[in-house]
Amino acid sequence: MELTPPGPRGIPPLFARLVDDSALFPPGDAAMPEALRAHFASRESEHAGVLGVFLCQASRLPELITELIKIKPKQPLPLSLIIDTGLGGVPKAISIVESRSELLALRMVEMPAPSDVDEVWLERVSEFVPEDVIRVVEPRRGVGWLDGVRKVIEHGSWPKIRCGGKAGENFPSVDEVADFLAVVSGSSGASFKATNSLHRAVRHADPDTGFVHHGFLNLLVASARSLSGGDVRAALEETDGQVLADEARALSEPAAKAVRELFASYAAASFDEPVADMGELGLL
Repeated sequence: MELTPPGPRGIPPLFARLVDDSALFPPGDAAMPEALRAHFASRESEHAGVLGVFLCQASRLPELITELIKIKPKQPLPLSLIIDTGLGGVPKAISIVESRSELLALRMVEMPAPSDVDEVWLERVSEFVPEDVIRVVEPRRGVGWLDGVRKVIEHGSWPKIRCGGKAGENFPSVDEVADFLAVVSGSSGASFKATNSLHRAVRHADPDTGFVHHGFLNLLVASARSLSGGDVRAALEETDGQVLADEARALSEPAAKAVRELFASYAAASFDEPVADMGELGLL
């Protein structure tokens, strides 16, 4: 299922609609008017084809709708609804979105899983979210985490992997990411989404915090290797952007398509940063 209409010509398939807009979330924490203005400006930009859906918390839907009424968008805003009101709030939130179809097009619903990803909870997720909307569930890392990932996939949802945050423990190790990729790539037809601290293309240490951030290009190349039997951990550890860019460029069109069917999208607080990195590496 395509999340948004095809982007302008010139965007390589490997990067089409890769970056979802999470400007409302940390570390950006943009105000709603500014976040929407920037999003619609990006949709008119040269690299609009890289842009995916706009992320908004269920609790902020009234604010989102108020601002969209002022903006009067030409097309409904492709939306991923982030459930911050508990599973019981999902039907009402979806009803609100569907009642404003001139402003909003619901593409995705994302939510954290309970500590124990049980079958009953996943069944309720399936019941609450319409069939034509992608369900994204984030199992909590820890003991039994990968079993939760498998259960999410078995119920027809995308698992989400959190790649960073405000504390060191929010950053999964290379081994944890590699194990996650092994589970998802080994499940027929499965897709995943990534979030947090992936605004730069290449693995790097943040000079302010010292935290080592995963790169979205590392994750793309690692996904390609996980499908072809290559060295996934080495791809995740690579810090030479040109090495990663060369490998990404060398992927055939079918291989790039398979990679993006696996690694469907990731959320970034900034659209300009990933686009700038891709440009500097000669990928756009």
